[in-house]
Amino acid sequence: MSRYDEAKKIYAAYGVDTDKALEALENVTVSVHCWQGDDVTGFDSKQSLSGGIQTTGNYPGKATTPEELMADIDKAFSLIPGKKKLNLHASYAIFEEGEFADRDAIEPKHFKKWVDFAKERGMGIDFNPTYFSHSMVKDNLTLSSPDEEVRKFWVKHGIQCLKISQYFAEETGIPCVMNIWIPDGYKDIPADRLSPRARFKKSLDEILSTPYDKEKVYVTLESKVFGIGLESYTVGSAEFCLSYSASKGITPLMDNGHYHPTELVSDKISALLLFNEKIALHVTRGVRWDSDHVVIFDDETKEIAKEIVANDALDRVFIATDYFDASINRISAWVTGVRTVKKALLNALLMPNEKLKALQESSDFTSLMCLQEELKTAPFGDVWEEYLRRENVVSNYLNEIKEYEEKVLVKRV
Repeated sequence: MSRYDEAKKIYAAYGVDTDKALEALENVTVSVHCWQGDDVTGFDSKQSLSGGIQTTGNYPGKATTPEELMADIDKAFSLIPGKKKLNLHASYAIFEEGEFADRDAIEPKHFKKWVDFAKERGMGIDFNPTYFSHSMVKDNLTLSSPDEEVRKFWVKHGIQCLKISQYFAEETGIPCVMNIWIPDGYKDIPADRLSPRARFKKSLDEILSTPYDKEKVYVTLESKVFGIGLESYTVGSAEFCLSYSASKGITPLMDNGHYHPTELVSDKISALLLFNEKIALHVTRGVRWDSDHVVIFDDETKEIAKEIVANDALDRVFIATDYFDASINRISAWVTGVRTVKKALLNALLMPNEKLKALQESSDFTSLMCLQEELKTAPFGDVWEEYLRRENVVSNYLNEIKEYEEKVLVKRV
């Protein structure tokens, strides 16, 4: 009897069908962020990161061209099981030689090579307007700026991104999630908190007044508690973004690094599911603050996945990764983090959720605690190995990554 067969028997005793869990995981798509591969640099500007964004480390092999980044994505994706989408920022526009369009004028044609890349691999594309690392970010303000020239510039950027998002959906045949996040705020205590938020609301209204197909493009709005240089006040707070999303019927997005350290996104998922057709997540790992560490198999990652699965919401939650670490091999960072999300989802799918709920409803908290603890030592790893085998993906990926590093990454200038 194989280790998987033995694990299958053990889980069956809990009322869990491991084959059904594996089948369910096969249908889950994770949107993978392109910006891990080049430290969020992009291709439309040589300006250093700004707007609350910071990458630390100088590990060799960073991608510096579209071709290098695409090759690295291919390598990472070959080591990540299951369905994937590509998640792009607007700053990854690809221009022909001698061509340039500023962010208020980018067009679908500037992303054709990404569309070709995605279509060849049978996957969709998600998109993010890039409201940082640009000379038109004035005093840490974009869509909330009191400077009308600045505000209008970024409104135009958002409008163009909507058009590009619909282009992605139409070309790939897969809906596009377009996420709006701005770094606007103040370092010290502001005299006026209302006016910047009023301008942000006005800007969002103007962007969303652009006609788009809501069956093809899901607009999401992402909040944040604070950022570098924005320690005292953030325009796009959780309260603002949730209220705006509800008022406009768009999708709220939660990044689990964008809250106070004692807040848990896992606890918020059920609340949002009661009031939204769909919700969106950026899965990351904040260490003391929004540090965007590589996702690992920690308690909160597992709890986020459990909330999605236990609430039968796999088809209602857009799951994306969002982290960037330049202190380690970037491909390993990609693979480890995205595999972890898949691993957490499988762990959740192997829970006897109905039985656990019944124990809670009957107030049998003693049995609930004992069963929850017992499940922690169930042979999850053997089911994970079976998943990798069925997906034809190696279990130990480090050797392949080290080989790619020696043959490709270290040779880059």
